[in-house]
Amino acid sequence: MEISVQAAGIIGVVASIIGLGFAWYQRGFVLSQSAGNEKMQQIASAIQRGAQAFLTREYRAVGIFVALVTVILVILSSVPASGMSIWTAVAFVSGALASGLSGYIGMYIAVRANVRTTQAASQSLNQGLRVAFASGTVMSTMVVSLALLGISILFILFSNQLPPQQAASALAGFGFGGTSIAIFARVGGGIYTKAADVGADLVGKTEAGIPEDDPRNPATIADNVGDNVGDVAGMGSDLFESYASSIVAAISLATLGAGLGGEQQLAGQVFPMLVATAGLLIGMGSTFLVKTEENATQEMLLGSLRKGVYTASGVVALAVVVLGLLLNLGWGVIIATLAGLVGGVLIGYFTEYFTADSYAPTKALADSSRGGAGIVIIRGLALGMFSTVAPVLIVIAVTLVATAATGLYGVAVAAVGMLATLSITLATDAYGPVADNAGGIAEMSELDDSVRDRTDALDSLGNTTAATGKGFAIGSAAMTALALNAAFVTAIQGSSGAAFTVDVLDPRLITGLFIGALLPFLFSALTMLAVGNAAQKIVEEVRRQFREIPGIMEGTAEPDYEKCVAISTDSAIQQMIVPGLIAVAVPVAIAILALLGRDNFLGSLVGRETLIGMLVGSLVTAFMLAVMMANAGGAWDNAKKYIEAGHHGGKGSEAHKAAVVGDTVGDPFKDTSGPSLNILLKLLAIVSLVLAPLLAITPV
Repeated sequence: MEISVQAAGIIGVVASIIGLGFAWYQRGFVLSQSAGNEKMQQIASAIQRGAQAFLTREYRAVGIFVALVTVILVILSSVPASGMSIWTAVAFVSGALASGLSGYIGMYIAVRANVRTTQAASQSLNQGLRVAFASGTVMSTMVVSLALLGISILFILFSNQLPPQQAASALAGFGFGGTSIAIFARVGGGIYTKAADVGADLVGKTEAGIPEDDPRNPATIADNVGDNVGDVAGMGSDLFESYASSIVAAISLATLGAGLGGEQQLAGQVFPMLVATAGLLIGMGSTFLVKTEENATQEMLLGSLRKGVYTASGVVALAVVVLGLLLNLGWGVIIATLAGLVGGVLIGYFTEYFTADSYAPTKALADSSRGGAGIVIIRGLALGMFSTVAPVLIVIAVTLVATAATGLYGVAVAAVGMLATLSITLATDAYGPVADNAGGIAEMSELDDSVRDRTDALDSLGNTTAATGKGFAIGSAAMTALALNAAFVTAIQGSSGAAFTVDVLDPRLITGLFIGALLPFLFSALTMLAVGNAAQKIVEEVRRQFREIPGIMEGTAEPDYEKCVAISTDSAIQQMIVPGLIAVAVPVAIAILALLGRDNFLGSLVGRETLIGMLVGSLVTAFMLAVMMANAGGAWDNAKKYIEAGHHGGKGSEAHKAAVVGDTVGDPFKDTSGPSLNILLKLLAIVSLVLAPLLAITPV
């Protein structure tokens, strides 16, 4: 069966509109729930104001960056020799707007679902789960629907206006726009949330000895705001970009004929869009399978989420087989896509194994807390390093299977397969911060202990799903970046008219490898220093309030929550700029030097080989460093919660104090630096792909 680009695009548009309608329906369900008593609503309102203020300032700063890049793309497109089209700038702006909108809507509903989840949890555990998970489905469905809608419309438009290769290059601008929002949203949100969290823990729990989310802690509201701007808006923009870029990479490689015969080129272009369409619809249906019963254990709660995810994965696998056969792409493409789908599920499982407190690694980490904070830090780092083995082996296996099945195109469709169920897998992640906030609101509102017990159960589940979601996001980012890198090299080959080969001993390639390997460490250092600097200001402010405002500890005076919110906001906005600019500036700088050196001595020092080396080096180190940080941080967090559940002395014990220190170190690992690295490697790759026409037309 043959299907045109226009028909596939229309199918994608229709599915996207259905998805947006579903998100609106779920939004209505969440907002129709009771928001609780006046005290609960006051606390929720403070969280809403803080989140809105931060996101407004963040988007204003990012808007300036988007405007500057748009101007540069327009200027480049006006130079005939560049090979770039004005449509690249259009796609870039579209991607930025769609990514920003998905993050904003996700955060908007999350900061309204938190108090409703608290109130729902006062009725039953299942009702609390339904409300929190429904808010997560709003986020996940918006991300997938807006990404698919943008790509579908642009794909139809570009295929009618541009030659095939130029159309594929222009479409890469959509991914570039999404990544530009994601890098700042992830870094800025990560700095905000962990500065507030670390500051609140160090002074509140460790020094003052008061519980987490205690209303006497001035940093409590900022901490709850941070959960939303970092783990909802930031995560949404991150996976929006992965999802969009995987489809873009597959379309680009199909257009360039990588791994496909000439008669399969059209089918290869529409296949990733149809798989994404099927995944969106199937994922939406699978969300209705997520439900539980009162007094459910963590295993039962986790099982309810797994039921939805695994069902979606199974039905999507069937859809991949049907689509592959209908389009006459053969079993090679089907196997490659299924390899990615299975790989994503396996990465999620092994992430859960190394971070959930129901498994041996985290239990052993909790046990080590009896030896003090130093032992906890050592064991946590070792756990994180060891946890890289399984994801790396999985990505190796998926890559080998995909390339053996159908060449470089197989790598791209494997990434598409891995992300095909995003409309439900992201929901299981975005649900976590809502449950976390619900527990905080229950604590600050002094509700009955039974309510806090239910929200704690949902929060503990959220920690596991958040860790699993981060592992999935990192693994999919590695596959997406690999596909984008393949599209970049293939674009150079196709435009230059001859195969582009690289000597592994070429000093330009080797220096590029070193530069790429360095970038994730530099990026992580900058983001962790940013968290440390901001957390220090929070610590000093909380100490000042405890010292200077009489009656806080007695509960007779209210802390100045707004001051901590303002400190976190200012610090995050100021310190997110440099890491974000580095990610864009490095590939651009290498490309400029390569062009300047095309006819002189500089060409022997910097060339396209340098850029390829940089992409490969950053991919390898960023992937492993991100997995290590995310899993170590997740394990430290759950080890602390395992102790708080009554093991090894429970709350207030020496073991608990040691675990809190480990959790404090792990906070920027798992929520700032680690997750930001997957955007770094994708941004480096997508910027290079956007620049491919310029580099290919002018040999260097």
